[in-house]
Amino acid sequence: MTPTLDDLQPMLLTERKTIPREPGWHFEIKYDGYRMLAMTGKPRLKSKNGADATAWFPELVRALATLPAGYILDGEVCVLDDIGRSDFARLLARARRRGWYKGADPVAYCVFDLLVGKGKDLRGQPLERRKLALRRLLPEVREGMLYIDSVEDGAWLYGHALALGLEGVVGKRAGSLYQDGERSRDWIKIKRPGAVPPKRFDRSS
Repeated sequence: MTPTLDDLQPMLLTERKTIPREPGWHFEIKYDGYRMLAMTGKPRLKSKNGADATAWFPELVRALATLPAGYILDGEVCVLDDIGRSDFARLLARARRRGWYKGADPVAYCVFDLLVGKGKDLRGQPLERRKLALRRLLPEVREGMLYIDSVEDGAWLYGHALALGLEGVVGKRAGSLYQDGERSRDWIKIKRPGAVPPKRFDRSS
């Protein structure tokens, strides 16, 4: 049976201090935002904690409505600055209002995984197949949506994260399956030192 949005929870990451040196990993930029699952067709957004966030970000509902029905995506909702860095303080100010308002910062849905595609459960497919299906769904830049690609050189990407002041890097083991609701060693996060101040709003992901 194909899972619905209500059935699913995000796969969680294990924190590490250093980039893996062994082969067999894919690396992505770690965005500093709200983790969200989203469905197409009748668009809905669900937070990591299970809250219905559909009304919070109407511009994302419009973007999801341009996609075909039968897909469930995983990603991070962010406010991005003029060079594409996520700004959590601006996102928090926006999200507290639980909707659009005059002068609100627009958000982007930074999408990195696909759980359901064309009505089929993809969680048991290797990471690379899910990413390929997601790339086909989002072949071009869409307003409000950003496909997050990966690279194999984690040290190179982490160096850029340090230089640009990004939150850090996410590593995903090649061939890994999607373990929803689980904290897995197949998905790791390596944060830039000082990226998240102590006791800031808890958003473990």
